[in-house]
Amino acid sequence: MVLSPCQCRMARAAVGLSRPEFAAKANISVATLADFELGKRTPYERTLRDVKDAFEVLGVTFLENNGDGEGVRLKNE
Repeated sequence: MVLSPCQCRMARAAVGLSRPEFAAKANISVATLADFELGKRTPYERTLRDVKDAFEVLGVTFLENNGDGEGVRLKNE
């Protein structure tokens, strides 16, 4: 599954982290995160994997677009 900029923004909002806070957790630059979320550029595949992995550690599940739209879900604690 490919992570979209919209899913990245939704996931970050769900976990309540600012761009700098999440970028530190994903070990990426704030500029890379901002550019991806704004659709300015697509990061390298490894960077996208790191972003997705960091969100999953925080309890985010990504929902594929099955005709109803893509999304995210936050696991119950």
